Amino acid sequence: MSRTLGEWLAYQERTHPRDIELGLERVRTVWKAMGAPRPAPIVITVGGTNGKGSTVALLEGMLRAAGYRTGCYTSPHLLRYNERIRIDGEDVTDEALIASFERIETARGDIPQTYFEFGTLAALDLMARASLDVAILEVGLGGRLDAVNIVDADVAVITTVDLDHQDWLGSDRDSIGREKAGIARAGRPAIVGELSPPQGLLDALRSIGATVIQAGEAFFVGAHPVRDSLSPQSLASRASSQARPQDMSRAGRAPTVGTWQWEHRDGTSLDLPEPALAAPVQLANAATAIAAIHSLGTRLDVPLDVIRSALSAVRVPGRLQCIAERPRTLVDVGHNPQAARALAAWLDGEPNSGKVFAVYGALADKDVGGVVQALGPRVDRWFLAGLDADTPRGLDAGALAAKVNAALPGADVVVFTNVAQARAAARKAAGEADTVLLFGSFFVAAAALAG
Repeated sequence: MSRTLGEWLAYQERTHPRDIELGLERVRTVWKAMGAPRPAPIVITVGGTNGKGSTVALLEGMLRAAGYRTGCYTSPHLLRYNERIRIDGEDVTDEALIASFERIETARGDIPQTYFEFGTLAALDLMARASLDVAILEVGLGGRLDAVNIVDADVAVITTVDLDHQDWLGSDRDSIGREKAGIARAGRPAIVGELSPPQGLLDALRSIGATVIQAGEAFFVGAHPVRDSLSPQSLASRASSQARPQDMSRAGRAPTVGTWQWEHRDGTSLDLPEPALAAPVQLANAATAIAAIHSLGTRLDVPLDVIRSALSAVRVPGRLQCIAERPRTLVDVGHNPQAARALAAWLDGEPNSGKVFAVYGALADKDVGGVVQALGPRVDRWFLAGLDADTPRGLDAGALAAKVNAALPGADVVVFTNVAQARAAARKAAGEADTVLLFGSFFVAAAALAG
């Protein structure tokens, strides 16, 4: 009897003794046994510490609006496993996943595969059968040894590099950057979305032989009049031009209210609306996504009006998502210090004068101290939620409280067994002008969005 999707996922969790086992030999062998299916004629991989999911969604939105048929692979999911694989904007069905898992099971023989490797192979298999134009693949962890890296990408994107997953990737930004650089290929574009990336990332990309296209060096955010679009015709007309627009500070220049300008050193300049996605960091994600499309030149035709409409329309669940008003209740999947700094920057820019109540849960391998210190005095009270019932990696409320108290002595902290209890208490305590922020893990976001 055929397994249900739930039974398949439970089986995959039992088949391999470890949730994470980096390395490409096993998954590449199975992929080759399946015929090494390339997911699409054009493949874009997106790696980095933060901003991957938003960048994938922005790329998908722009390309689909331009008429291209896309496939997207992201992880983890929020509510349903099917969210991990989208074909032409739609989550794949249970039936499609089950059929793919059966093909993988036949091909793998006695070669063990992790839960993530099963999912990656299913994504490649289902995309290859869908007659796509472009596949957009989010790298799960690191880059060099991540299962997604069995595919040679036409463009590699590294959004940001910060401290996370140090047990697997290294203890400093240079080491982590070198691992993330592994998704790039010689002679092909590597988009670096960070203004101040670690030198280890840049050195590794150049050692690979990739064509490095870096924010603040090759493309810019600023305030200039619109001069062009990203159509093949416009790019061809500028092929011989190497004029660099007026240089911007590494912090970038403030765009005019409600608009911003994307510029490339080849002279291309786009006048754009602010992204619908909240938070200042989304401007960098949008700029990086546009740079990836631009790097493909005449292989893609994405008109300016399409980019504008996509920026105004794309939204991603769990990224500063407002799920209730009065009190305003926001959900964010941010779970490391860099993401917490982005949340702090957003809070600093908000005119709301009420209190901030944080509902926070974390996994055991996360830098809790770095996260709460980044938000620090912006949070008036911490409602700490245990995640130990959701995953073996989750911190219970007591252990989480000890870490928070150590990082923020004297903080107003209350503890709860789970996210639902913490959220209910935060909403009860909040007034109409206050903000309830649920963050710290995909498990927190999933619980918030589920109920």
